Amino acid sequence: MKKQHNWKRALVGMLAVILIAIGGLLIFNAPLTSWLVKQNQQASLAKVLQQKKPVATASGMFDFNKVKSMTATRALKARVHNTSHAIGAVAIPAVHLALPILVGLSDDSLSTGGGTMRANQIMGRGNYPLAGHYMTAKGILFSPIAQVQKGDLVYLTNLKRVYRYRVYRKEIVNPTALYLVHNTKKAIVTLITCADGGIKRWAIRGRLTKTQPATEAALQVFKLK
Repeated sequence: MKKQHNWKRALVGMLAVILIAIGGLLIFNAPLTSWLVKQNQQASLAKVLQQKKPVATASGMFDFNKVKSMTATRALKARVHNTSHAIGAVAIPAVHLALPILVGLSDDSLSTGGGTMRANQIMGRGNYPLAGHYMTAKGILFSPIAQVQKGDLVYLTNLKRVYRYRVYRKEIVNPTALYLVHNTKKAIVTLITCADGGIKRWAIRGRLTKTQPATEAALQVFKLK
């Protein structure tokens, strides 16, 4: 009887430890994920801006159905694998957003910055759509897009030129609004992230108003302080 009692006590103790561990993970998962993502985006942005020259476009994954929710595990894998390919940067000074632009919608890309939504899209020509995760932590990934207002300026760079767009549309759309990804005759930028807890999407559109060489002075807009 004593052995059986000790066994039960040991089992209860193990279950208590497991529950405490699970509780700790639930409590710290969101802050840990945000911290890892912030490290990813800052390191990638700094690296691409330091190159000071256009980056060759790599192949990417553009299947929207394969995009997964952000987790600490995915953010950590992106940090370790470093398989995302930064080809430029995006900045919206009004909401303190500055992120690297990555090729495609893979977990690594979306754990690091804004991902291109079509193969071979070109800045300054037609529609340049970017997608990014919305996170509750302030200033992480595409979360600041919820605060963008009409008239705000959006900057893109491929390290050869800097493209300035002025926001003319902000709306919440259904996830099926794939027309936002289609190319257009006019030069615009489209930024998309989750809204209403992932049920809907924020969609921001801006018209191209200016292009200029990517000088050191012009690139300062991507180095938020």
